[in-house]
Amino acid sequence: MEIPKHFDPRQAEGKWYRHWMDKGYFRSVPDGREPYTVVIPPPNVTGVLHMGHMLNNTIQDVLVRRARMQGKNACWVPGTDHASIATEAKVVRLLGEQGIKKSAIGREEFLKHAFAWKEKYGGVILEQLKKLGASCDWDRTRFTMEPDLSDAVIDVFIDLHRKGLVYRGFRMVNWDPVALTAVSDEEVIMKEQNSRLFHVRYAIEGAADEWVTIATTRPETILGDTAIAVHPEDERYAHLKGRRALVPLIGRSIPIIFDEYVEREFGTGALKVTPAHDANDHELGKKHQLEAIDILEPNGALSPAAQLYIGEDRFVVRKKIVKELEEKGHIVKIEEIKNKVGYSERTDAVIEPRLSLQWFVKMSELAKPALEVVKDGRVKLHPQKFANTYTYWMENVRDWCISRQLWWGQRVPAWYNANGDVAVCRTEAEATAQFKAAGQSTAGIKQDEDVVDTWFSSWLWPISVFDGFKDPDNADIRYYYPTNDLVTAPEILFFWVARMIMAGMEYRKEVPFKNVYLTGIVRDKQGRKMSKSLGNSPDPLELIEKFGADGVRVGMLLTSPAGNDLPYDDSLCEQGRNFSNKIWNAFRLVKGWSVTQQEQPAGNASALAWMRSRVARATTELDGLYDQFRISEALMTTYKLIWDDLCSWYLESIKPAFVDGAAQPIDAATYEATIAIFEDVLKLLHPYMPFLTEELWHHLRERKGGEDIIIASWPKGGEGDVKLEAEVQHAFYLVSAVRGVRNERGLSPKERLQVGPTGKSPLTAASASLVDKLANTGALAGPYTSIPSGATAVFAGAAEYAVLLPEMDSAAEAKKAEEELTYLRGFLASVEKKLSNERFVSGAPPQVLENERRKKTDAEAKIKALEERLAVLK
Repeated sequence: MEIPKHFDPRQAEGKWYRHWMDKGYFRSVPDGREPYTVVIPPPNVTGVLHMGHMLNNTIQDVLVRRARMQGKNACWVPGTDHASIATEAKVVRLLGEQGIKKSAIGREEFLKHAFAWKEKYGGVILEQLKKLGASCDWDRTRFTMEPDLSDAVIDVFIDLHRKGLVYRGFRMVNWDPVALTAVSDEEVIMKEQNSRLFHVRYAIEGAADEWVTIATTRPETILGDTAIAVHPEDERYAHLKGRRALVPLIGRSIPIIFDEYVEREFGTGALKVTPAHDANDHELGKKHQLEAIDILEPNGALSPAAQLYIGEDRFVVRKKIVKELEEKGHIVKIEEIKNKVGYSERTDAVIEPRLSLQWFVKMSELAKPALEVVKDGRVKLHPQKFANTYTYWMENVRDWCISRQLWWGQRVPAWYNANGDVAVCRTEAEATAQFKAAGQSTAGIKQDEDVVDTWFSSWLWPISVFDGFKDPDNADIRYYYPTNDLVTAPEILFFWVARMIMAGMEYRKEVPFKNVYLTGIVRDKQGRKMSKSLGNSPDPLELIEKFGADGVRVGMLLTSPAGNDLPYDDSLCEQGRNFSNKIWNAFRLVKGWSVTQQEQPAGNASALAWMRSRVARATTELDGLYDQFRISEALMTTYKLIWDDLCSWYLESIKPAFVDGAAQPIDAATYEATIAIFEDVLKLLHPYMPFLTEELWHHLRERKGGEDIIIASWPKGGEGDVKLEAEVQHAFYLVSAVRGVRNERGLSPKERLQVGPTGKSPLTAASASLVDKLANTGALAGPYTSIPSGATAVFAGAAEYAVLLPEMDSAAEAKKAEEELTYLRGFLASVEKKLSNERFVSGAPPQVLENERRKKTDAEAKIKALEERLAVLK
């Protein structure tokens, strides 16, 4: 088979992905093997691939591909989320461009347009994931609003209502005045911005010239104030107990209340209380039985309850009311500050805290088992540091607002009669029967107009994708549930991960997954989160086009340990592409050798044994890293094994010599063993670089149908031969040292340099022959009792060697030795300082301590040898 000069990612990616699909390698059905199951965090059906998706799905694919090679029945379930707000906004915009208003066409017609949009544009992201190499079982693709999954949502709503865990009530919610709906906390983006803090004074009722001053960034909400709160131990306001104040401009009399919630040191120590427009004020209002005056319409305009500026937008009113407050002497001062303001993720409107009649889920009881399974390790979070965050959230859980004032989504299964009585059930017929049974009116029955929160469908995802609600005992749910690993972002640890655990414990009495791998955030070189608005996020498909899918996959994982942010730069993907080229060129080098039946040189046998040991031990190390979900470290271990051990040392050690300008043949035993080693390292690399490895796999040998690397067996690790590795590694250290001498003095590699130890050398004849081959030293000289005249000293580890030079400048050698001595003394001092630090010694892992002590011993030995060498030179 002819070997192309360069690896062509575009050609390989299309060819091999089609091949894998045609062979059905991604397909999974229950059988006798151990299952390995992953469910994709369903991206929004409106979405396109971004850098976060790239990181998340590359990690998932790495885990799935390795499991497949381990002989497990790997099942990676893909799908999309219907994304209520995002999709509805897109469809409304599309209709608007055609001159059609949502309100004019009604619910049913609007949903027809929405489903048509979904069929045409939805799911683009899944096709894009194929470009990345995602090995999902595409036959299992699910959508959160498909009939069976929607039925599950409705059934769960009804069931939780029957159990008293779903209820309807007035609560404070995040209100989007543009989308005209409540939104979840995770759909609120906090942005830091320049604001103004207005210090406003309120007259004390019944006093001629007495005032209390508060500070607010939202002066328009003054019109909804129903109290002023101060700390009960704040002596400045002790005389105001039992007194009342007057709301500026409208003169409403409001009580001055005393509550420990108020921070005396913050601002003036006096707090305006607006129960209808601030979550904390709402809690204070309930505690002190204050009236909640809603001064805002759903669209953000002031309501008649405000008394002033009725029908005007809140931000227009903010400017007007400040001017009027100034004119009437109520503004004490205005400060320029920076504060964080919540914006709707979908419409970019400033969110208003608003009291609203909504449907909620009682979370406290559901949260208890979900907290317990993380505490007892049935669900493990990686990294573990997130367990504290999870615990805090679960111990302080609030009820979940699940209703949304939208049309795209699962409609709330609640029905109301003309008297406002409610029946929670599937159909109008069932509602009629319920009303009759309760002796209530059956006139004017209408279904609730709201839909449920998108997260109320996605919290059921690990169960519903296997139809576990439709048939709780079907073959798929019994085989694949609980799933193995979930890969997701820390910012939805509570909003999605915790809720899935709750649903799993409630409906399967079992956790939905065993491990949760939490990725970091992809950031640019300035540390900013990548986003469209900042224009700092590259197009992933363009990156794949430029660097190849394998290059991008490696680039994304080179510096992304679990839970830590990824400082992205295109140079990472370039490094990934260069890695591809390195491997390709190494392969071409090997396949370019001629092979003969001849005796295997001792140096080749030594290098081969070393490389086999390195592969065995690296495989064991990799298995440990995978078990700990240290995916980025596993990549670096694989990278170094290939770049350093295989390419830089092993292949150079066995490469046939050139004689009279012609390459000599390699012995068949070494060649065949090298091909086998190549196969093993390609297997280890396959989860990260699937396309390159499959292409090379088929170039290495003739393969029968079905002999593809994607289903090849994962290599078995081993202890290796540590003693042999140390010996050969010592030879390589010596090679590097001799090459360094050549470089410093401009000596040709063709000029033989005699080398000998000053003491006992660990090198055998076989490993010494590697030194000769790689550094042109001839047989080892010596051993010497000290560095001979006309020689320079080098070190391999702590062992000293003499390198005999053609003409040596003693003064130059002494200067060089003094410079090295100065460096080593400084290095030794830093190590000793670290080892004398009790905090470091008591807290460092044993392996780290041993490494530091070894550094100290090596430095001391080198310093002693250099001091002796200097004495001779001087």
